[in-house]
Amino acid sequence: MLPNTGKLAGCTVFITGASRGIGKAIALKAAKDGANIVIAAKTTHAHPKLPGTIFTAAEERIDILVNNASAISLTNTLETPTKRVDLMMNVNTRGTYLTSKACIPYLKKSKIAHILNLSPPLNLNPMWFKQHCAYTIAKYGMSMCVLGMAEEFKGEIAVNALWPKTAIHTAAMDMLGGSGIESQCRKVEIIADAAYSIFKRPKSFTGNFIIDENILREEGIKNFDIYAIKPGHPLLPDFFLDEHPDIIIKKAESRDVIPELKEEKPQPPPKQRSGAVEETFRIVKDSLSDDIVKATQAVYQFELSGEDGGTWFLDLKSKGGNVGYGEPSNQADVVMSMSTDDFVKMFSGKLKPTMAFMSGKLKIKGNMALAIKLEKLMNQMNARL
Repeated sequence: MLPNTGKLAGCTVFITGASRGIGKAIALKAAKDGANIVIAAKTTHAHPKLPGTIFTAAEERIDILVNNASAISLTNTLETPTKRVDLMMNVNTRGTYLTSKACIPYLKKSKIAHILNLSPPLNLNPMWFKQHCAYTIAKYGMSMCVLGMAEEFKGEIAVNALWPKTAIHTAAMDMLGGSGIESQCRKVEIIADAAYSIFKRPKSFTGNFIIDENILREEGIKNFDIYAIKPGHPLLPDFFLDEHPDIIIKKAESRDVIPELKEEKPQPPPKQRSGAVEETFRIVKDSLSDDIVKATQAVYQFELSGEDGGTWFLDLKSKGGNVGYGEPSNQADVVMSMSTDDFVKMFSGKLKPTMAFMSGKLKIKGNMALAIKLEKLMNQMNARL
């Protein structure tokens, strides 16, 4: 990992969303260098027992601002409630813009003067919009702040964006990916090291959209297994990046994990062995129990294309649970559309639901939280499928 040099000793680092995960890791890295850390709270009004607000914190001497706070909802346009849209726009785009605006007068007085936004390169590939348009707009708003402010304050403040090449293991990733996703992730320390590398650079280093692994390679880091949760395991590529090293893809394919994020020309689904879907549902049915039903409380409907396809359901609300061909007797909480081939791969553990969703192979309508719950059941099925 990147060693501390003491370059940030005595400077003040203001970080939003630093109570856990990536923000906390950046704070700890800077603190080891001797920096003073200011963590932004959600409140703008003084708490009777906890003095200080976002604005009073911004009145202190600030040398570095890290806009890390973010809200996420991977839902399509019709399935994203207005209040969720407002939350993502307010936290991601508006929060980044206004926090930067509040800190800029103080940053102008600093010899270090860095703004770092945890946001992606501006990739206009439609695949990154079609499944979660609102989230992409909100996240790209943070990136556009980099584009504009880097030019506006050139020579005074360095303004850059940092984004991971692979998935990072955080509470948010656990929520999105479900149980077992951590083995395909890197530790938050890789982002902290990459951020530290940026902070060491002069104000002239500005307007860049930086990928964590790339800048650490420039620092001389060669062994990236030190950042892996499970060294040697294939890694899940992060959102908004189209290109990934062939070696990662080859390693993933050798373990039956398929990190395909590029748009592909439409192809007929591979021919399935006879009755593969029916056999999968039979095994699922044999594995159901009252405990599983009680823990899940959801009805899933599957719209499957290809051989042995059609409409199928998995009822985890009724006593004992049930599966079958056709529509469920109760309204489905989640509707999943995919090919029969990908369905069998997903239930047998050869295709992660997160990856299927990100690559467009899986379309989801309904309650996303309940959709994520289904992955836990899939993990229990893997050994038998």
